[in-house]
Amino acid sequence: MNEKFYSLPEEKQQKIINAGFLVFSQNSYKKSPMNEIADCAGISKSLLFHYFRNKRELYLFLWDKACKITIEYLTEYGCYEPTDLFEMMERGMRAKIHMMTKYRSMTAFVLKAFYEKDPEVSPAIHDSYQKYFDIKAQGALSRVDPNDFVDGFDLNMMYREMYLASEGYLWEIIQWDGELDVQKLEKDFEDMLKFWKKIYLKKGNEK
Repeated sequence: MNEKFYSLPEEKQQKIINAGFLVFSQNSYKKSPMNEIADCAGISKSLLFHYFRNKRELYLFLWDKACKITIEYLTEYGCYEPTDLFEMMERGMRAKIHMMTKYRSMTAFVLKAFYEKDPEVSPAIHDSYQKYFDIKAQGALSRVDPNDFVDGFDLNMMYREMYLASEGYLWEIIQWDGELDVQKLEKDFEDMLKFWKKIYLKKGNEK
């Protein structure tokens, strides 16, 4: 990446970053033109290529930036600390909801990028995901007591089911153009957690 990008004033850097998040969150990687990102950032296309050699470099830069912000939020909310799986999920979801209210286009970009199939960026995205999220999640799961759950359950499958349902819920909400109702989002997720607890926890372990 051209180091001149980092020599820009913070405000101009943020305009380019926000423009990238917005355009890439609305289209597939292939159908996101650099000139549209440049227009959104208020700079010329040639200047954008001065900072980033090509679209792939910009895309992966934005993914890395978004991952670091997400990890900061998840860490701040302590979602990797509990030994209770559902508390971990609840903290993580609250972190993502509040992050979404501040970085809406970024959240949409992350969700879209995760499912991007273009071979130019997809392998790098999934390698990076392993680095940022899977390792931390597996470490948290290793502290969960399997005796709290119904007999015959599969911890990894259960976690994946809850994760996909949660991400699907966020994706559905983020399509809404109006103002986000944080209290409603948190209430909806609390109801989802109660449902999962009834299914997976042994009687007497529900909290």
